[in-house]
Amino acid sequence: NFGSLLGICLIMQIMTGLFLAMHYTSDTATAFSSVAHICRDVNYGWIIRYLHANGASMFFICLYIHVGRGLYYGSYA
Repeated sequence: NFGSLLGICLIMQIMTGLFLAMHYTSDTATAFSSVAHICRDVNYGWIIRYLHANGASMFFICLYIHVGRGLYYGSYA
């Protein structure tokens, strides 16, 4: 069921995004070093970053399949 996978991906995106935002600095001079800090100094920061990046791709794949199946089977009404 792609609807439940969408929910799981969305919750994972929100949670990992919050954890990444706690350590990220948006200043242009320190943005790259804050990403390096997340990957090197934060406990499991590298896996949180990769979960966030790959979770976004998985979210859109599930979204397109979910909508596409609904259109194909005509269950959009």
